[in-house]
Amino acid sequence: MKLIYGIEDKPKFSKTLVFAFQQMIAIMAATLLVPLLVTSYGLQADAAAALFGAGIGTIVYLFCTKRRSPVFLGSSFTFLGAYAATIGQNYGYWGMLIGVAFAGLVYVIIGLVIKVVGSGWVNKLMPSVIIGPIVALIGLSLSGTATSWIMGNGAAAVVYGETYNWAAIICGIFTFFMIVIASVKGSKTVKLIPFIVGIGAGYALALVFTIIGMATGTESLKLLSFQPFIDAFGTFSITSIVDYPKFFFLKAIETNGQYPLDAAAIGNIAMIYIPIGVVELAQHIADHKNLSTVVNRDLIADPGLDKTLIGDGLGSIVGAFFGGCANTTYGESIGCIAITGNASVVSILTAALGCMVLSFFTPFVVLINSIPKCVMGGACIALYGFIAVSGLQMLHRVDLGNSKNLFVVSSILVCGIGGLYFGFGTNSITGGALLNITSLAVALIVGIVTNLIVNNGKLSSGEDGLSSAASEMGKVDPETTEIPSRKSKKK
Repeated sequence: MKLIYGIEDKPKFSKTLVFAFQQMIAIMAATLLVPLLVTSYGLQADAAAALFGAGIGTIVYLFCTKRRSPVFLGSSFTFLGAYAATIGQNYGYWGMLIGVAFAGLVYVIIGLVIKVVGSGWVNKLMPSVIIGPIVALIGLSLSGTATSWIMGNGAAAVVYGETYNWAAIICGIFTFFMIVIASVKGSKTVKLIPFIVGIGAGYALALVFTIIGMATGTESLKLLSFQPFIDAFGTFSITSIVDYPKFFFLKAIETNGQYPLDAAAIGNIAMIYIPIGVVELAQHIADHKNLSTVVNRDLIADPGLDKTLIGDGLGSIVGAFFGGCANTTYGESIGCIAITGNASVVSILTAALGCMVLSFFTPFVVLINSIPKCVMGGACIALYGFIAVSGLQMLHRVDLGNSKNLFVVSSILVCGIGGLYFGFGTNSITGGALLNITSLAVALIVGIVTNLIVNNGKLSSGEDGLSSAASEMGKVDPETTEIPSRKSKKK
């Protein structure tokens, strides 16, 4: 796609700050949600610490990739089941940190292997006919989160007549439309900050609805919660302005001996987290293939899959050390780059530093926590939609008129959208699987096996089976057609 700022470009300082703030808004909601879920499982994970962890993890990633891959790392949702299992088996804070370290080391080890043997096998194992629908799935699988946030303003389950909220829907759709208008019809400057414009407008509308709701006693109109402001400023003190994040490693040190770990426990933790690290490899490759399409550069080759994996693994370990949550490359960040056309790595670096600094600034954390979920849901329509469309764009050279390719693509889409997963064991806390092979990973596995079956044991890109009509285009019959002129040849 056409970029306004390339990877190596350095926008003016004032513009860089705006771009960085937009990236921060794009990744903020999901990054702060994960520690809240961990807290609900029984361990105290601080949102500000997770924000700091995401920032420092991103910096580690940028360092390992030599600042050639412009993407932000945020808290990963894939590990939520592992967190619940760790907490349920009473492994505590150190158990989570050790587990994330195991998963991160999987990335590092695979990255070192790739450094030796090369990454050519990636394109063979996951060609366009496979990676295209996988990238599309990443966006489509997140779409349910966006729509549920819009319909219920973040309610755990949307029930018509109870949590289904027309005010939230209006606010979410309004936010999306404002992003579209800013991106397509705005001035040159406004086109670079559509998310700031859209989320700001949505927040203002939610505030108006909330004020009306408070005045009339209409609960459904109260979209914006003032509780974060009350908690921070109800009893004013220095911590209402500046407060240090409650880092996860400090919690672990404070509880030394409370959650005893022996060799058997560490072995069990490894068995919980290592498979997830292997499964996440698929999403890592898909994200970087997707980002490659956006920035017009093959990131698998430059800076190299080995460097992106090592950066992701070490960034996750370091981020969890401070924030408690494993990090991963964020589709929201990639979507933000695609929509704004700004791939400057300086913007990503500034966003990472901004997250670290602002995690100490209480008013900022409070403001972000107060953004209604319906507003973020509206923004996510654009973010997740662009991810899905970029995956579909990868299929433009694949002949979908060939039944072999249709079987591969359809198997991936149905397994992924349908939510087919492989579960092993039972988590006593959640009642779900102890080890969960995600639907994205299952879709990838099924797609690869299907590709092997339809091509008699050989992997195919799906691009060499062009339809007869397409393959005949441009051919000339020398017996019935005059030799084209030089001009027509050039054309």
